[in-house]
Amino acid sequence: MNNKDLLKLAEEVRKNAYVPYSEFKVGAALLTKSGKVYTGCNVECASIGATNCAERTAIFKAISDGDREFEAIAIASSNSEKNEPTYPCGICRQVIIEFGPEIRIITGYSKGEIYESKIKELIPFYFSGSDFKEI
Repeated sequence: MNNKDLLKLAEEVRKNAYVPYSEFKVGAALLTKSGKVYTGCNVECASIGATNCAERTAIFKAISDGDREFEAIAIASSNSEKNEPTYPCGICRQVIIEFGPEIRIITGYSKGEIYESKIKELIPFYFSGSDFKEI
């Protein structure tokens, strides 16, 4: 699947976002190495800490189905149609990199400019399982 098609899926699922507080809709489409795609949208809650981002929703769906090898994740937000890219928040960056530093991050607008980077570029000094030392 190419970047544009993955971003279109993220734009489509963005419509399902539940955002009564911020009104900032985000959709994500996660491409696994096997070619399967999982989508997710952000879900807000009055207790803001209980809110879940679109990227983590897609990743958690994949994990719950047994998929753990990811190729790319596309992110589309309310800013997409203004051709302004939206990148994952810090928590989502940490969750994404848990599954590999080479995962591609796709953002922008499917009818405009599309941006690609690797998660390791967005969180260069990340915490990982290798940081756990034997005691």
